[in-house]
Amino acid sequence: MRRTGVALPAPNTAEATARRGGDWHTLSRLLPYLWRYRLRVALALGFMVAAKAANVSVPLLLKQLVDSLSIKPGDPAALLVVPIGLLVAYAGLRFSTTLFTELRELVFAKATEGTARSISLQVFRHLHALSLRFHLERQTGGMTRDIERGTRAVHSLVSYSLYSIVPTLIEVAMVLTLLAWKFDAMFAWITAAALVFYVAFTVGVTEWRTKFRRQMNELDAAAHTRAIDSLLNYETVKYFNNEDFEAGRYDQSLERLRRAALKSQSTLSMLNTGQQLVIAAALVAMLWRATQGVVDGRLTLGDLVMINAFMIQLYIPLNFLGVLYREIKQSLTDLDKMFGLLEREREVADAPGAPALQVREGTVRFENVSFGYEAARPILQGLSFEIPAGKTVAVVGPSGAGKSTLARLLFRFYDVSAGRITIDGQDIRQVTQASLRQAIGIVPQDTVLFNDTVEYNIAYGRPGASRAEVEAAARAAHIHDFIAGTPKGYETMVGERGLKLSGGEKQRVAIARTLLKNPPILIFDEATSALDSANERAIQAELKSAAAGKTALVIAHRLSTVVDAHLILVLEHGRLVESGTHAELLAQAGRYAQMWQLQQNGDNPA
Repeated sequence: MRRTGVALPAPNTAEATARRGGDWHTLSRLLPYLWRYRLRVALALGFMVAAKAANVSVPLLLKQLVDSLSIKPGDPAALLVVPIGLLVAYAGLRFSTTLFTELRELVFAKATEGTARSISLQVFRHLHALSLRFHLERQTGGMTRDIERGTRAVHSLVSYSLYSIVPTLIEVAMVLTLLAWKFDAMFAWITAAALVFYVAFTVGVTEWRTKFRRQMNELDAAAHTRAIDSLLNYETVKYFNNEDFEAGRYDQSLERLRRAALKSQSTLSMLNTGQQLVIAAALVAMLWRATQGVVDGRLTLGDLVMINAFMIQLYIPLNFLGVLYREIKQSLTDLDKMFGLLEREREVADAPGAPALQVREGTVRFENVSFGYEAARPILQGLSFEIPAGKTVAVVGPSGAGKSTLARLLFRFYDVSAGRITIDGQDIRQVTQASLRQAIGIVPQDTVLFNDTVEYNIAYGRPGASRAEVEAAARAAHIHDFIAGTPKGYETMVGERGLKLSGGEKQRVAIARTLLKNPPILIFDEATSALDSANERAIQAELKSAAAGKTALVIAHRLSTVVDAHLILVLEHGRLVESGTHAELLAQAGRYAQMWQLQQNGDNPA
C-alpha cells in the first residue's frame, strides 16, 4: 500500500540485515558491553533473588500470623497471644524486600550507565568516521531521534528485563513450587495455566500491534526531521514568506502521527482488557478452590490469606507484562536502529597498518586522477598536475568544472576512482586519515561555525591554544578589531551555524582558525568570496603571507585573486585545458584570457 506525504527513508542494508537477525541478534550485540560489568551483574542478580525470597516469605508469614490469632474477641489473654515476633518479622521482610531491591539498582546503575555511555560514544565516533556522502544524504532530525531513542533503549532493556521480567519469573517459580508443595498440585496447575495463557495472549497481541508502534515511530521521526529541516532553513522560509506552507506540511506529518498514535492506543486498550479477563478468571478459580478447602477443613483461614496474597503479588507485576513486553520489543527495535548506524560501512577507511603521513617538503601530486560522485557522471577525467613544495597553485574554471572536488579528494573525503594523489611521494590512501588531515588546513567557501563563542570557533583550529595565540590569529585575519568592539569580545556567541555573523565575518573567523592550525599544506576554496573589495585586498595580503613557504592550493572564481600564483590551472568539464602563469595564459589568448576579459568587463564567466 502506498502512503502519501512524507517519503520515509528506506532502511539501509546494514539495518535490514540486523532486523533479519531478529531480537536475539540485537541482544547479542548488547551483551559484550554488559559483560564488562559481569561481577556487578552477578551481585545484582544475588540481591534480586534475595529480594524475591523476602517477598515470597511475606504471605507465608501472614498465614502464620492469621492462624495464631484464633482467639475470642474480648479475651483478657488476647494481649499475651498477639505474636509480637511475627509482626516484627513481617516488618523485617517488607523492609528487606525494599532494601535488596535498592541495593540491586545501586549496584547495577554503573553497568547500565556505563553501557549506554560506551554505545553512544561508539556511535558518535563512527558517525564522524563515515564518509561525506553519508552525511550529505542523511536526515539530521530522524537520525538524531534514532540515536536518542537507541540510548534510552539501553536503559529500558536493562531496567525492564533485569528489574521486572527476570524477578517476576523468579517469583513465579518460587510460588508454583510452594503451592505444589504445601497444597495439592491443582493450585499450581491453575496458576501455571493462567500464566501460560496470559503470556501467550500478551505476546501474540503485542507482536501484532508492534507494527503500529513502529509506524508511529517512523512518522514521529519524519515529523521531527521536517521540523528540524524547516528551522535550520529559517531565513529561506522567511525570504519566501512560506511560514504557513511549512506549518501546513508539519501539520500533515502531525496528523499522520496522530492517526497512528490513536491506532496504537486502541490496540493497547484491547490488550489490557484481555489481560484483565485472564487475571480475573484465574483469581476466581484459585479463590474458589481455596474457599472450598477452608469449608471442607482441609485448609485454614491463614492458607486462604496466603494463597490470595500470592495471587496478588504475582498478578500485580503481570498486569504490566504487556507494557513491559511492548517496551522491550520497542527498545530492541530502537537499539537495532542505532546498531544499524554502527554497521554502516565506511566508504573511506584507513588501510590495515597504515602509517602516519610524513611531510618533509609538502609536494602534492595528482597523477591521472579520475573521479565521479556517481559512476554515470564523471567529474574529473585523467587529471594530472603538481603543486611544488612551498609554491602556490591556483585552479580556476567555470562552476561545475570540478574545482572544489580537488579539495575533497585531497582531504580524502572520497577516494579517487582511478589514479592517485601523493604528498611527498606517499599515496594518501596508504596513510592514516588523521595524519593526512592534520597536515592540511582549509578555508572553505561555505563556512559553518559551532554555536559557541568566537574564541571557541577560532581555537578549534588548534584545541588548547592560549587566548594570546587566538588573538594573534584573529589579528592576522583582520577580525580582532571587530571582536574587540563587541560587548562580550571573544566570549560573543555566534549562534546556530554562525548565523549571528555576516558572511564576511564568518569567513574571517575561518581564516583565523586555519592560520592558528598552521599546517604545512593550505587550501583556500573561494576563501575571500564573501568579503568586500577592501577587506578582500587586505586578507589576500595576509593569505599570501600565510602561504609563504607553504604548499598552497587556491580554488578561485575571481581571477583577480590568483594573478600572483606560481601556476594557474584552468579546468573545464574535469579536464585540464590550460596551465601557466597569469601572464603566460593571457599571452595564449585561450580560455583563461576569455574569462579574464569577461571579468574585467564585469560579466560572469560561468
